[in-house]
Amino acid sequence: MSSQTNRDPRAWTAATLSGPAAWTVSLSNSCLSLLDRQVQPLRQDLRPGTDLRLSEAEQTACARELQPALDILENGCGFVVLDRLPLEHYSTPEAQALYWLIGQGLGRPIEQNVQGTLLYDVRDTGQDVAYGARFSVTNADSTFHTDNSFGSALADYVGLLCLQTARSGGRNQIVSGYAVHDELAEHHPDVLEILQQPFHIDRRGGSRPGEAPTIRFPIFAWDNGRLICRYLRYWIEVGQQKAEQSLTPAQVQALDMLDRVLSRPEFRAEFYLERGQMLFVNNRWILHNRTAFEDHAELERRRHYVRLWLQARTP
Repeated sequence: MSSQTNRDPRAWTAATLSGPAAWTVSLSNSCLSLLDRQVQPLRQDLRPGTDLRLSEAEQTACARELQPALDILENGCGFVVLDRLPLEHYSTPEAQALYWLIGQGLGRPIEQNVQGTLLYDVRDTGQDVAYGARFSVTNADSTFHTDNSFGSALADYVGLLCLQTARSGGRNQIVSGYAVHDELAEHHPDVLEILQQPFHIDRRGGSRPGEAPTIRFPIFAWDNGRLICRYLRYWIEVGQQKAEQSLTPAQVQALDMLDRVLSRPEFRAEFYLERGQMLFVNNRWILHNRTAFEDHAELERRRHYVRLWLQARTP
């Protein structure tokens, strides 16, 4: 490992993380009380939770409560588990509204597809990625990736609220892009050079009329001294096929090396989310994976996460 890895807290490895204490933030009673007051109107009418907006004063108060989480996202290990929403006191729509409001304390919610979805259900629908589905609606291993790697603009933060867990599997795995970049720079600079060149990425039906079905970005890039990662290998393989530009042997070898580094246990944190917990990751440089899972037979018990994409607020 490079000396930079040891200096920069963002370039962590499993050995340098101090365990769950490094990434867990408890929601205070005052924060939960503030949010609870906002969801009360949902019990009197049928408005969708995404209609709720914090006032400027409430947003400031919520952001102050969530500042430890923001510090971790930007200057620490880049991912945080918020513990937790008391789901026993809320209906599913109310819990999602609370989560929506917490998102407003961390950033600005943005649309996740061309349909304008703001809260996206992550659960197995029986679809297949080979036929155009996203991994988020299957029970397959999602492989290490960043969200919206095919978008013209990245989401700064990705949130996942756990409403129901799987019968087995579905473990969260997190890797620092800074640590992976350092490893490649030190031991495989030729690979890193290839990964810093643009690839075609399949847009998974996310293009609007008149737009190309693929978009070109490098996997590793720098923006004002900040590392930007965009990666989901399958989207690249399909994108290159759609662009009728086969991956070169050197590109395939570079992607293989990247996947080998990503798969090494010493580079990742692993954990299961529990009901009511929320995971937020810095989507600019954290790569995440969800292992394959087996679900419950009962519909009401099947694994159900809710995803939120956020843009960071400028100071």
